[in-house]
Amino acid sequence: MSSKKYVYTFSEGRAEMKGLLGGKGANLAEMTNIGLPVPPGFTITTEACKEFYKAGRKFPEGMESEVQEKVDWLEQILDKKFGDPNGPLLVSVRSGAVISMPGMMDTVLNLGLNDQTVIGLAASSGNPRWAYDCYRRFIQMFGNVVLDVEHHRFEGVLEDQKHKRGVQYDNQLTAEDWQEVIDQYKAIVRRETGKEFPQDPVQQLYQAIFAVFNSWENDRAIVYRKIHKISDDLGTAVNVQAMVFGNMGDDCGTGVAFTRNPSTGESILYGEYLTNAQGEDVVAGIRTPQPIAKLAEEMPDVYQQFTRTCTLLENHYKDMQDIEFTIERNKLWMLQTRNGKRTAQASIRIAVEMVKEGLIDKEKAIGRIDPAQLDQLLHRRIDPGVKLDVIAKGLPASPGSAFGAVVFSADLAEKLGEQGQKVILVGTETTPDDIHGMVAAQGILTSRGGMTSHAAVVARGMGKPCVCGCEAIKIDYENEQFLVGNQGIKAGEVISIDGSTGQVMLGEVSMIEPELSKEFLQLLEWADEIRTLDVRANADTPEDAARAREFGAGGIGLTRTEHMFMAQDRLPIVQEMILAADLEERAEALAKLLPMQEEDFYGILKAMESLPVCIRLLDPPLHEFLPNAEELSVEIARLKLTNGDAGELKAKEELLRKVRSLSEFNPMLGHRGCRLGITWPEVYAMQARAVFQATARLVSEGYRVEPEVEIPLVIEVKELAYLRQLVEQVAEEVKEATGVDFHYTVGTMIEVPRAALLADEIASQAEFFSFGTNDLTQTTLGFSRDDAEGKFMHHYLDKKILAENPFVVLDRKGVGKLMQWTVENARRVKPNLLIGICGEHGGEPSSIEFCHLIGLDYVSCSPYRVPIARLAAAQAAVNNKGQSK
Repeated sequence: MSSKKYVYTFSEGRAEMKGLLGGKGANLAEMTNIGLPVPPGFTITTEACKEFYKAGRKFPEGMESEVQEKVDWLEQILDKKFGDPNGPLLVSVRSGAVISMPGMMDTVLNLGLNDQTVIGLAASSGNPRWAYDCYRRFIQMFGNVVLDVEHHRFEGVLEDQKHKRGVQYDNQLTAEDWQEVIDQYKAIVRRETGKEFPQDPVQQLYQAIFAVFNSWENDRAIVYRKIHKISDDLGTAVNVQAMVFGNMGDDCGTGVAFTRNPSTGESILYGEYLTNAQGEDVVAGIRTPQPIAKLAEEMPDVYQQFTRTCTLLENHYKDMQDIEFTIERNKLWMLQTRNGKRTAQASIRIAVEMVKEGLIDKEKAIGRIDPAQLDQLLHRRIDPGVKLDVIAKGLPASPGSAFGAVVFSADLAEKLGEQGQKVILVGTETTPDDIHGMVAAQGILTSRGGMTSHAAVVARGMGKPCVCGCEAIKIDYENEQFLVGNQGIKAGEVISIDGSTGQVMLGEVSMIEPELSKEFLQLLEWADEIRTLDVRANADTPEDAARAREFGAGGIGLTRTEHMFMAQDRLPIVQEMILAADLEERAEALAKLLPMQEEDFYGILKAMESLPVCIRLLDPPLHEFLPNAEELSVEIARLKLTNGDAGELKAKEELLRKVRSLSEFNPMLGHRGCRLGITWPEVYAMQARAVFQATARLVSEGYRVEPEVEIPLVIEVKELAYLRQLVEQVAEEVKEATGVDFHYTVGTMIEVPRAALLADEIASQAEFFSFGTNDLTQTTLGFSRDDAEGKFMHHYLDKKILAENPFVVLDRKGVGKLMQWTVENARRVKPNLLIGICGEHGGEPSSIEFCHLIGLDYVSCSPYRVPIARLAAAQAAVNNKGQSK
């Protein structure tokens, strides 16, 4: 017999046991223990789920006997028995993961009903319509969840029955109607499974528990965990709870509410309910629910009790709560509370206002915000000045705006999304099985469902715009169109949606840049007070630099000068430089480029006045600036076949010869970076001159500027010493020529393992280091990023060989070890050496935390990720007190 305890009554648990009882079980226990009205029940632990999978999907030894003990206890305290035809015990069986995964796993309600108990329930309640409604719901849910009968088979019967009776809603059907539906449902089960619908409540219970455990590994749960980076090893708990009924009449109901508005963060009770309904009806969008405020009119006493309970729960958990409740015969029952999912805008407002209300402190507020969510606030919205062709309006379920081609299936949305097409997923409603299409879509539009429907909750979590309950549109799946009145919008036509207003518009609508709220700015101010890492931006133009400064960047961590060479008016001159026959010809081309580069640097340095600007000298292989060899070959062949101009033919042949002479088998490991500067020092000298002439001009105009000249791709201290001397010589020449003194520093990028290993030597010639983690990751792992991500990386992730894509999340074990070695050894030589990071990892929260832990001075990222980095740096400081430099 196992000594482990696998089952806990709600009164035995508490909130801190979330890892064992799952989020739902822990919160049911907490609500029970603080005296709220919670239907009694018990939780089967996540440990039981883990053991279930270890044993090849078999219940662990001893679990079933523990469950039976708790069933006996439940029967005793409720004075009801499983299978008793006069007063049957009915329970719900629900999943409860450690981290909330709404709608991803399975639930069964009304368990315990069979052909006999439903008769007794109808007689004892005096409400046959309700009793048979419960039974048909049970058969439908159990049939789908436990017996794997496709949901639409039951729905088809239900729709036919409503059509036959000439009614619109489920609650308009009579007891006799439900009995007809039940007979047809049981026939479907018999046909699909080859067996009768199970009549033994104990058998029903264990089958349902098995199904909930099993649902941890269903496709939608796996996809959800992957998207939200939830561990596959946590397992789910199972909650077995006495049923309370919101579908017994007009003095009953069920609903979902948030203690604050999850879209805006406004401190008002926000939610929906349905009278005479069960909980699944609200989130499934079967009927359009009523706003929670209307409950004050229909059931004022219940509403007052509910508002008091909401306040108590928010004060207890010190966070906005997402609450499920049922009203049975004017009595309020609490079925769930959890920290509510919310938009980024709402997260920030709630966090800031809770600090001001004294519920939490600044550090807690900083920790409440998912940095990745801030992307929602840093992108576009519909331009209020444009004329809109609004064709319909639904509920504003998730803010933001998007446009795209109409698609009616999640599979097609995924396929087109992978091809780079923008699509809007349109449907009657969404289900958890649609999650892959929702990920790929720009936005979601549904004709049914409310603000707490599946589509709304999932879209908000993803930061995607969503319009729900748009009853003006009628979906015609057969003809792949939706109708608004007599107007048909076909698949492939472009529409726009505004998840902040609920509007649906024809065509692509003009968008504008976002404005940051006062709460957002306040939160970032607090983050700046807390963080120890500086945050810079990667910027190649004055416009990018100015935007970065607006977002709070403390300087530029990377200016890629090669991007400046790609401009159409410069590319021919760059090609002249590369194709020059001798130094004299190259000098002529460089003389043309010099004033252009000077203006580039002047604009960026001026935009970042008083802040450091790190300017990387030319880095990529020279062939990138030249025409494609294959295209040239085709053009030469065409000229020969058509007896084209002989002079043009000769020039193109010479160009092809040069292109081929510069071609490399592996250009990313070839003639690039400082190797160009050593081969063609005149190129780096021109760039250094442009930097210093721009600097001298700005200093003479009264600006304070801090240029940092960065030498890329060093592997040896002698490389850096040689090129540093070149840069210093040019600086002295400019100072002498202009009569202006100025300050600058020279440093290098650490991009290859040899440079990391020789950091102490290289530091002797550098005033700063900057980790180029894109190349450092490639050279450490031996992966070509483009090839790896395009061809085999997904296999490494799917098979869990790598936990994360190392080009997205810094590889702490490998690349990180080299970085730590670099920092420790370089600072032994130069304790105050400035060290930062400028690869893509500079805007990724986990990578930022690692940079904090190893004592870097700054991270650098794209301008739009600067606020994310500021927040992530503050969270790293809060979460790792005493563990950084």
